[in-house]
Amino acid sequence: MSILKNLFGGNATQNGGGSFWNYIEKDEDITAAQEKSYEKKVVIFKHSTRCFISKTVLKNFENEVENTSKDAEYYFLDLIDHRDLSNKIAEKFGIQHQSPQLLVLKDGKVIKDASHETISTSLF
Repeated sequence: MSILKNLFGGNATQNGGGSFWNYIEKDEDITAAQEKSYEKKVVIFKHSTRCFISKTVLKNFENEVENTSKDAEYYFLDLIDHRDLSNKIAEKFGIQHQSPQLLVLKDGKVIKDASHETISTSLF
């Protein structure tokens, strides 16, 4: 593995490398996440694959999730490929778009949100 790949991450880090992710790639995935939030907390991570800060925050968050017992459903949104879906999420839940951004849903509504260095499993 090259030094640059180690520093900046490969495809796994860019695209959500955790095995726990559900991917948001169409409108129906947003609806599914919202519906799931009536059963358990739902976490949506909005990530820019072009941003070093977002990559770093994602990697740190994934490490936290792997080492926690939080009972939640995790959803991943690639902002570069699906900016239109990010805009729909912002409109649907009344939360201003940021990147990286974490939304926590419960009972169909956003109960917490964070961006950049404030993203952590401690939010939920």
